[in-house]
Amino acid sequence: MSEPLKLAILISGNGSNLQSIIDAIETGGLNAQIKTVVSSNNMAYGLIRATRHGLSTWVIDHHDYQNRDQYDGALQHYLESVGIDYVVLAGFMRILGPAIIKAFEHRILNIHPSLLPAYKGLNTHQRVLHDKATHHGVSIHLVTAKLDDGPIICQARYPIEAGDRVEDLQAKGHRLEHQMYPQVLRWLSDGKLGVEEGRLFYEKALLERPIAFNP
Repeated sequence: MSEPLKLAILISGNGSNLQSIIDAIETGGLNAQIKTVVSSNNMAYGLIRATRHGLSTWVIDHHDYQNRDQYDGALQHYLESVGIDYVVLAGFMRILGPAIIKAFEHRILNIHPSLLPAYKGLNTHQRVLHDKATHHGVSIHLVTAKLDDGPIICQARYPIEAGDRVEDLQAKGHRLEHQMYPQVLRWLSDGKLGVEEGRLFYEKALLERPIAFNP
């Protein structure tokens, strides 16, 4: 078996995607090691999830730094000291600056609750309901300096049904997210998914469109 994929998981809240990755590793479905769990919020429930599984944690609060560059610099220094293959953003509510993105170029993954490039940014569920859209979804992409703009690895879509509220869309999206993140990481650990100079390859073929995830 190849060496496990070394991960840093960055969170700010509940950590349900963190839990899905932990479960996949512990059940043998993902050849990876979570080297650290970093939270921007010292009250994040995800920290409790991490400690329950004996994982190393670190809290980095932006209030402790004078500006974003200092914050990113401290985070970058810590992640480099840990030694990781990929940074996994799992509900991390801080925008990373260009310097740290460059330091981990093509090695930062993010999950976003929309079918990118539609509905970048926040409040995606409210916005699709306001627009009376018929479908919504989830995207996993590489992080670049532009917000929610990196190459898209994988997407899953679901219908918006009559009477759906924000909470309903959140629940539908979370069910997909909890399957998608471990799957994408599995592709990376198995060597099926690769990144070369910002271009994505799946089974050595150029990925010309996002992989459609069908649970």
